[in-house]
Amino acid sequence: MRDVNSLPGLHTLRTMFSARKRSIPRIQSSTYLDLFMLGKEKERLLKQSEQATMRDTDVKKRLAEIDLEMNSLQGVEAPVKRSGTPDSLDCAGTGQDGAKKEWKTIKLNY
Repeated sequence: MRDVNSLPGLHTLRTMFSARKRSIPRIQSSTYLDLFMLGKEKERLLKQSEQATMRDTDVKKRLAEIDLEMNSLQGVEAPVKRSGTPDSLDCAGTGQDGAKKEWKTIKLNY
């Protein structure tokens, strides 16, 4: 499935330097300037690579958290489906067999 992010766009454009196009003929250009520009481009690309790696790590961590939460929620819902519907309990909290259901109580501090 193609979306806007998978289409080539501005992030894939090449600069004049990376396309090796020059306004000044190659003979007159300075080797030091070329080395400087290559160094700057390398620094920029390394920084982008590091940011992409960090983003990828964050995305994988969040996906793992979502999977864990989905599994825990599916585990909670599964016994309810096997034991019967929730409307098998009456208002007093007793089931069809007449046993009173035990409720957990938790103290909340405000």
